[in-house]
Amino acid sequence: RVMMFATVRKHFEANRSEEGSMVSTDLGKYTGYMNGKWVPGTELKIHIGDRGVKGGDTVFDVARTFDGKSFRMKQHVDRLYRSLKYARIDPGMPSEEMFEISEEAIRRNEHLLAEAGDLLITQLITRGFGRWAHSTGPATVIVEVLPCWWEYAPLFETGTHGVIARTRSYSAESLDPKIKHFSRMNFHMAELEAADVDPEAWPILTDRQGNLTEGTGYNVFLVKDGTIYSPGDDVILQGVTRGAVFDFAGELDIPVVEEPLQPYDLYNADEAFFANTLFCVLPVTKVDNRQIGDGKPGPIARQLLAAWSERVGVDVVDQAVKFHG
Repeated sequence: RVMMFATVRKHFEANRSEEGSMVSTDLGKYTGYMNGKWVPGTELKIHIGDRGVKGGDTVFDVARTFDGKSFRMKQHVDRLYRSLKYARIDPGMPSEEMFEISEEAIRRNEHLLAEAGDLLITQLITRGFGRWAHSTGPATVIVEVLPCWWEYAPLFETGTHGVIARTRSYSAESLDPKIKHFSRMNFHMAELEAADVDPEAWPILTDRQGNLTEGTGYNVFLVKDGTIYSPGDDVILQGVTRGAVFDFAGELDIPVVEEPLQPYDLYNADEAFFANTLFCVLPVTKVDNRQIGDGKPGPIARQLLAAWSERVGVDVVDQAVKFHG
């Protein structure tokens, strides 16, 4: 059961160390996969001439573990291969092999779980070397393992601040939002614009019509009258964690509606939250300096976190607070 939000701060302070974070930053300890070889994380290097560096010509996905066990790895790999197919990048292996490599990466790093808490597993495939996309290859294939980062832990208690950025999401007519890719200059600009308002804020993007889309690596949800609302997946990434939110909401008999949402709807919501692979569900208590609901993490976010914790066998909030240090 998720630790009550009112006690998070006390637990956070009790577990603070003089060094700050309890997670090692020695990435050489972590073993990753690159083009058929297992190497230390510091050797996962891409040449400057690779199209992944020169043009962001890269498809990727990110999964994580809970108590050392992967969560929805197959869904992450399946989404990766949908992106690869659309982008016409051949990874040189079937999805089943990518799944096994990803699970092997966890096993090769499980001795680090005590200090890391849990692991992030990133599958990253670039188109490789070549002047023209149609004559490039072979692909560069990497599976990277890193410790989870826990800087968001205090936000389970306070909620975070969302800022609707001026920069828009890419138009679906230009680039289908269901591709998880590295061509993300708009995300970087949105982060800068949010920081102009509040250095601790998290950006929220919109489409050309002004409808809400997503954050820079997380899906956006609002709650009104006990119903969860989300933008439709025609304008956003089909988040694996977003799918888990829908699944848990169904188990909790919480209605979910996918429809176009405007900033007006978010400002007037009873509560709001972000969702992604790392933090699962993160309450949003302020948007554009406007208080959302009563300004506290809402009951729907709490219920989802409790259901998540029960499913994965790890208290999501308690773990983040503990390893934040």
